[in-house]
Amino acid sequence: MLHVIGTTAAGFAGLALEQRLLVEGAAVIAAPSRLHAQLPQSAELLNTDQPQLAIEALAVELATGRTAVVLASGDPLWFGIGRLLLQHFSADQLSFHPCPCSMQLAFARLGKPWQNAQWLSLHGREPDALSARLQQRPEALAVLTDPSRGGAAEVRTILSASGLETAYEFWLCERLDHPQERVLQLEPSDELPADLDPLHLVVLIVKTEPLVAERLPLFGIADGLYHQHADHPGLMTKREVRIQLLAELDLPQRGVLWDIGAGTGSVGLEALRLCPELGLFAVERRSGAVPLIQANAERLAVQPAAVLQGDARSLLAQLPDPDRVLLGGGGAARADLLTALLPRLKSGGVVVIPLATLEAVAELRPLLESHGLAVNLLQMQISRGVPLAKGTRLAPLNPVVVLRGCRV
Repeated sequence: MLHVIGTTAAGFAGLALEQRLLVEGAAVIAAPSRLHAQLPQSAELLNTDQPQLAIEALAVELATGRTAVVLASGDPLWFGIGRLLLQHFSADQLSFHPCPCSMQLAFARLGKPWQNAQWLSLHGREPDALSARLQQRPEALAVLTDPSRGGAAEVRTILSASGLETAYEFWLCERLDHPQERVLQLEPSDELPADLDPLHLVVLIVKTEPLVAERLPLFGIADGLYHQHADHPGLMTKREVRIQLLAELDLPQRGVLWDIGAGTGSVGLEALRLCPELGLFAVERRSGAVPLIQANAERLAVQPAAVLQGDARSLLAQLPDPDRVLLGGGGAARADLLTALLPRLKSGGVVVIPLATLEAVAELRPLLESHGLAVNLLQMQISRGVPLAKGTRLAPLNPVVVLRGCRV
């Protein structure tokens, strides 16, 4: 029988009596090199830092009938050596003795429930996996870092590149269950500890405290500071695109702005921060849009003239004629919606339409021109820097085509 025993950062000293007796009675012990000094010197020691060589040696020992123990980290069957052992030994040759995994210990130290928490391992993986997971806006996320690729520093870089640096509490958990364990909460401006231990993980927890609007920039607000639809997290106009759309709108100090297909309300609300005397009328058909956009307006300390939920074609009659229109929605009915709103656009008015496909440009541009608008077209391709080994690569966001019409 091969006993596979999980340990915390405390190593052999942290084992229960039953597991200590198994280790002390073993003829062969396979363990990470950092634990060897703690183990009985009467046993033959194998190094699991080279797992394949250790497994081959263990197979020989089992064939001769000698007792053997493998010391692993946490739960051997959760991102541990257990999966590899099951590829080489039958289940009846193995007896697993898990201890609390690092994720359990981390949430215990923070005193927070973790039944809804997500986890992600970056060991040997590209950082894109973390970028993608963050777009889902998890309430809590434990990141098993890979120290050889940057560890906590890599997590922090990806968090910043995703625009979420201020949206999450950043907890650094080192040597959990060791007498010298350390748990720190770091602010974005804090340096990582110079003596950061390789045995660490990062826990990210969504911040719940209210924002102070006066501390926010007028525009270009980080994506993570907006409330978003729970069923479509991350589906919003990204910060870099919002900045360009606000420039294309050429906002007046006063007037009426329609934000059609407002989503989270981000572009229209930032327009209000720039021009507080604008009358913003936000329309979104998604259920729950009104309280979401109003909550974001409260966060940014602005007040829309109205936030409406429903089909924009049926709601336009309720709105005053616009000076500016941002048409971000409409879907298959977008051409009908544009046809309906263009006669309402005031002299000198501007329509800005962000699009994802060239086919949509071909459909909508002739409508703008047929109504006498001067038309401009630009394409935006934004990339954000993310870690790659010891360097940085550019990860592209989805390209956006911006169609702009101006009534001269």
